Formats: sequence, structure tokens, C-alpha cells
Amino acid sequence: MRSSVLSLLTTAFVVSAVLFEAESGTTTGVLAIESASPGFTGTGYVAGWDDEADTLTVSISAPAAGSYDIGIVYSAQFGNKYTTFSVNGGATTDVALTNVTTSAWTSAAAGSYNLIAGINTVKLVSFWGYYYIDAISVIPTPEKAVKVVDVTNGAKAEAEDGIFNGVLAATSVAGYSGTGYVESFDNATDSLTLTLYSAKQSLYDLVVRYDAPYGGKQTIMVLNGGTSSSIAFEDMTGATIRWANVSGGQILLNAGNNTIQFQSNWGWYLIDYISVTPAPAPPPHQVSTSLVAPSPLPIVRALYNKLLSKYGSGQIFSGQSEVRGVNWLEANVGKTPAIIGLDLMDYSPSRIEYGVGASTAIEEAIAWDARNGIVSIQWHWNAPTDLINNDTVKWWSGFYAYATTFNLTAALNPSSPNYALLLRDMDAIATHLLRLQAANVPVLWRPLHEADGTWFWWGAYGPESFKALYRLMYTRFTTVHKLRNLIWVGNTVTPSWYPGDDVIDIVGYDSYPPIGDHGPISVQYQQLLSFVGDKKMVALPEVGAIPDPDILKLYHADWSYFVTWNGDFIESDTYNNLAFKKKVYEDPTVLKLSDLGSWKGSATSTTTKTSSTTFTTSKVSTTTV
Repeated sequence: MRSSVLSLLTTAFVVSAVLFEAESGTTTGVLAIESASPGFTGTGYVAGWDDEADTLTVSISAPAAGSYDIGIVYSAQFGNKYTTFSVNGGATTDVALTNVTTSAWTSAAAGSYNLIAGINTVKLVSFWGYYYIDAISVIPTPEKAVKVVDVTNGAKAEAEDGIFNGVLAATSVAGYSGTGYVESFDNATDSLTLTLYSAKQSLYDLVVRYDAPYGGKQTIMVLNGGTSSSIAFEDMTGATIRWANVSGGQILLNAGNNTIQFQSNWGWYLIDYISVTPAPAPPPHQVSTSLVAPSPLPIVRALYNKLLSKYGSGQIFSGQSEVRGVNWLEANVGKTPAIIGLDLMDYSPSRIEYGVGASTAIEEAIAWDARNGIVSIQWHWNAPTDLINNDTVKWWSGFYAYATTFNLTAALNPSSPNYALLLRDMDAIATHLLRLQAANVPVLWRPLHEADGTWFWWGAYGPESFKALYRLMYTRFTTVHKLRNLIWVGNTVTPSWYPGDDVIDIVGYDSYPPIGDHGPISVQYQQLLSFVGDKKMVALPEVGAIPDPDILKLYHADWSYFVTWNGDFIESDTYNNLAFKKKVYEDPTVLKLSDLGSWKGSATSTTTKTSSTTFTTSKVSTTTV
């Protein structure tokens, strides 16, 4: 039904819309079709809405796939109300049904939604009840004129002036700039696109003004449909000032028009505007020349100095996780990375208790050092106890938070039995690191990585417990075990999770962008520089997609090194195709094993016999020297 209702509706949104009658839908709960309140369309309306079990599902049709504005024709005669709304089983949103005294019936915009061609479903669930639903209105989303903002000399682009896909402009949260802000990032396909003009190709600093009233969130920012960045919005629940700024890193704009698109990702946040200003030439880095651990071995100082000598030069050290990955590179690309990434996971006491096979990581580290390479080590620490280990969650997943009930906060109490288990596990790992110290092998040591992601048990109980655990390990290793061969690598981009300058030598970010994105990871680079005051080197201890060295140079993104993850990330074309891998490793600014030279200098003496590992494309063979 089209025209008969249009004169009764005061909102222009509904003009020329197609109406789908509520009484034709399917209900649950105690909803009823009534006709006592005049002015409705069709044969009646759906009344009741006083129980959370009350739902209405209406089938709507779209002549073609695309974006449509959907509204609710309603009557709220008993005050301001809300209904919960969703399309095709997607994310829900709460739609305000405002009390209007001048007319019995009016309409509320539910938002813009991507519909499939043919039949789609709309579902309403009772929230603040006691209202009437007459119909669902559907109209193709009108094309919005693109507003181009000239940022050549710096400018602000208001979010409400952008192109919407599934999002809405709003004004209910005070303190915004311009005429409003953008909300309703609640579906995976929701996006906001802003168009920026630059008179020439140039690098710009970008800041996002946002509100995150529903907890910490993330958005994906995409430049010109290609390079993407993940931007974290810190939790603003209960904040007295509703809006905050966060760096969006640096963006390289082409001469002419460019697009910045914000994609929902975690969703449930508000964007007010972006501020874009020409980026000044970066100043020289002011990295500390001191290491945090007391009395580092000369070989550790030699490694740190080697990294520092190239930092900010436009060069980056290459790295590859695991012996198999190195062997694959040598066989298929013909190059050898400077760094190998290894894992002490299978030295975890709880894994040994379950009969895991003997690890050869220490032997592999010694063998790599004998080739003049650099060793990076992390520890996927299986929880000391309380592994779930059932048919669906096995013991070998015990480093994940979902695979253990181990309570870190409780375990950090020295009187807890689990505190002793924490020390037991640390001591076990320290014993193996001492083997490397005895062999004069320096290590880029990256413990308790990705804690702020909270998917590992050491991050599942929040930043304070994590930082306490990190500092406990640092003290245990440096004071009790006298480990002097470690360069301590922190692994967070969130300031509240940072253990402190006094226990971190290098800061890092683990980067896993979308397939095909070999961008500079500029947002996290700028964030790391900012919260350590450019006093620490920054690195990429894990990457899925290798950053393009040409783009790194354009952005002045001076990452010290990268280490590509194993498996498909290096051996297939999915994340890094073979041509790209060859391009990377043939680039003279990507430092390989052959580029390291005599970095150890005179710091090569050792008094212990060591093991050597032969790197082959088939398996690792260990022999005693």
C-alpha cells in the first residue's frame, strides 16, 4: 500500500515509501491485532508490547539488492518508548518511538540497511512497551552528494557529511562538532566514507574524534579502498567528557580526491569528525642506548647496537618464524632472513605433564646463532594448571583463555598454591634460557605477548594482573636466575597495558591485516612512538602480511624488524604471494642474514660446548660438537 497513508505521516522519510503492514506479520507472545485507534493503514495494527517475549516479524521485499531506508509507522500514546529492531537476523538496534501528541500516528527511522533482492525479514522485539505498530516503510536510500574536504593545508571533515552505509547521523550526545555525529555501527557491513582532497601527493597526520560509551571498541580505517588500519577506541563508559581524540596514524594522500572509510569491526561507537593536517618531517629518533637488565653480556650489547645502528635509516631487518619457514624461504625465494622466531611453548611444564614431545627450540637457536643470525623467542605459556581438556577443548590449547580456568589475579597472591606454580614454570623456562646464555646466544625475548588482546590467559584478567606477572617474571629472571642475555621486547600498543620503561627495551605490535594489505601499519607505529616518547625502538615481532618496504619508506615508518608467522603466512600465496616475497627479499633496504656482517665483533667467546642444528628443507638434525 502506497499513497493512502502518506498524508498522515509527518516525517519526509516515509514519502514515496512502500508500506508493509504489521498485521500481515508473524507474532509471538501476547501481541494482538487491533483497530480501535483511527488513522491506521491496512486492516489494523499490532498492539500489546508489554512483555519481552513479544515479537513481530514482517516480510518485506526489495526489487533489487542495495541500500534501503527502513522506518517504523507507530503510535506511542503512552509516552516515549523503544523497540528493538533487526533486519535479516542481523545485529539489533534500539529505535526510539517518541510520543507525538499532534497526531495519533507517526514514523521513526530505523536506519539504512543492505537488502537482498526479493524477500527480507524485519523483526521487532518489545523493549519499553505499550505502543502500536502499524507498518514497516521501505524506500531506496537516496544518493547523497559527496562532500569533498580540501585538507591540503589541514582541515576537519565532519562525519555527518560523509556517505553512509547502514549508519545514521545523530545529535543526542552533547558536545559534538558540526551538526551531529555518526552512530549505529552495529553490523559488519556498516561503514562511513569521507572524501578528502590534496593538492599534491603528501603525508598527513589523522586524528579521529570519537565516543565509546559501550566499552573499548575498534574500527577499521581504509584508505582509497586499499591499505587498512585498526584503530582502538578506549572505553569511555561513565566518562564525564563524552568525546576523545585518538591518532589514526599517518595517511599518504594522492594528488586529487581520496577516500577514508571507517568499517564497523567491533562496532557500537560514535564518530564525530576526523582532523587531517600535513605531517611534518619526522625528527631524529631519541632511542635510549641503555638496556634495562643489569650487566648485559657484551654479545647482547652488540646485538642491540646492531639494531640501533640501522634504526631510522629506511632499512628493516627481515625475520621468519620457525626453522621450516626459514627452509621454505631459502628453497623458494633464495634468500635467508636475518632473524628466526622460535617458541618455548613445549617447555611449559603442564605440556610436559601431558607427554608433549621434546622441544628442539634451544638447539635451533644455538644453530641459528652459529650462522651469525639473530634469535627472537616467545613463549606460548600453557597455563600452569586448571586446563579444561575435554572433547572440544584440548590441553594443548592451554595458553588460550578459553582453554583454562586458571585465575591469574588469584595466583599472584604469594600465599596461593598457584603462585608457586607460576614460579615453577618461570624457573623451568629460565633454565633453558640459561643454556643459551652459557652458549653466548643473545635473545630478543618477547614474553606474555598480545596480552591486551585478552585471548591468552595472561591477559584475561586485565592490565594490572598482566603487568604484575610481567614484572614478576622480569625480577625472577634478572635477579634470581641472573639472566643477562635477553633484550626485553614488550608487545602492546595500549598504554594501560604497558609494563613500564624500566622493564622494556623494544616495543612491538603483532600485525595481521586483511589479505592483500601490505601497508605501513602506521596507526600502531605512531601509537608506539607516542607512548614511549620515541625512546624505544619499535618492531613487528609477528606479521601475517609482510609490509611493503616501498610503502614503509613513503610513510617514514621505521619499524626495526619484522618476523613473518609460519605455515600459510609464508608457504602459500594467500597472505604473501611468491612474487611479493621475492620483491621484499630482493629489496636492498630489507636486511637479510648476508647483510649482518660481523655484528658480534669481539663479543663471541663462550666456554661451553654447544649443539648445532642443520637447517634443511626436510627436517632438523642435531649433533654434538
